[in-house]
Amino acid sequence: MSASSQLLPHEHTLSLKTEVLVDVLTHVENILIIQDLDGVCMGLVKDPLTRVIDRNYVKATQAFEGHFYVLTNGEHIGERGVNGIIERAFGNPAEVKAKGMYLPGLAGGGVQWQDRQGNVSHPGVSEAELEFLAEVPQIIKRRLRRFFEQRSTAAEIENLEDCIQASVLENKASPSANLNTFYDQLREYPQIYMDLQKDMQNLMQELLQEAKIRGLSDSFFVHYAPNLGRDLNGQELLRPAQGQDSGTTDFQFMLQGAIKEAGVLGILNRYYFQRTGSYPLGEEFNVRQAPKTLEELLALVKENFDPKDMPLMIGVGDTVNSSVEDIQGRLTVRRGGSDRNFLQLIQTIGRELDTGNIIVYIDSSQGEVKNRKSVKIGQHETSGDEIVVLEGPGDVRDVDEPLTLNFVFHKGHQQYSQFFQKAAREREASDHR
Repeated sequence: MSASSQLLPHEHTLSLKTEVLVDVLTHVENILIIQDLDGVCMGLVKDPLTRVIDRNYVKATQAFEGHFYVLTNGEHIGERGVNGIIERAFGNPAEVKAKGMYLPGLAGGGVQWQDRQGNVSHPGVSEAELEFLAEVPQIIKRRLRRFFEQRSTAAEIENLEDCIQASVLENKASPSANLNTFYDQLREYPQIYMDLQKDMQNLMQELLQEAKIRGLSDSFFVHYAPNLGRDLNGQELLRPAQGQDSGTTDFQFMLQGAIKEAGVLGILNRYYFQRTGSYPLGEEFNVRQAPKTLEELLALVKENFDPKDMPLMIGVGDTVNSSVEDIQGRLTVRRGGSDRNFLQLIQTIGRELDTGNIIVYIDSSQGEVKNRKSVKIGQHETSGDEIVVLEGPGDVRDVDEPLTLNFVFHKGHQQYSQFFQKAAREREASDHR
């Protein structure tokens, strides 16, 4: 027996042996899967309206009823919501609702809750906040038109108005500008694209100021995806485009408290109610009431959740980045990614409570959106098995990376989808459905 096979699942590091995970998902009854969506079970695309999902994957999630929840910065509802993608995959919205095939969990970073039947609510969100958010998409469209009206490059862009329509996400709780389409159109004009990034960043700051004037000073924040982590004030850092890396493409105007790590507590609170009949944080708890730091969130878990009922949690994401930059002769580490903090919290809970929580990483670099660093695969010198190679010769890497990725799906969302369907079949055949 190899040393690797003797490891417990949570002791693996960058493992490609995903068959170990199938065994966990099949035989562990008290399990809680918290999973991102874009790049994980759907490919990353330039135009969010073209996203598709495998309906067999959707069906497979039902094998984990009560043990599977999504946690995404996207939304369940609206023209670009995941519900519409699922309805198109099945071709019959009535069937999707009747059979409970909507994906349960939190969207909008944690402020939009949905059950299997597609019933949606926005816990802790006021009407005044929703009204302000409803104005944002048109403001973004006007700003994009103004940006290109001032530049002759606009003539080089095919169907400018179509690009604008594709780039503005009219989400109810998280209206956004998605620049993937423009990045593709502006490949020969990198400075114009970087100027566009900066202009969208400026617009987001202007929106925050306008909200403050209207008495909503503590209502919103801006999420950049991907990003370079947070500054000392807790504000996310823009990731500028560089070479073939498009940098930050999503500028999401979001509600304060709508951060994925807080969403972990929101899901865990509901999960405990399912199993015990009581909410550790109270029935009315929502992510907007949660503290902001990982340390405070962890303390809240340790103070309120009975360890004997704590599930083995599996966090699944694709947006985790870390880079080491030479800034004026000093090496500076930048850690970011939309999924980093929620995965880190799940892992830390597992270590603190000794539950063996598992972190799963999906390499989403094969999609249309080229802002994800691909996983490098090599061969083990002795066994010849495929292994993850962290860096090539001469590269500088983040040796103090705090997040351990236990299992890696290096072939992307399709590999993960097939794996998940296999695990679902085996779980249904076991006693732990």
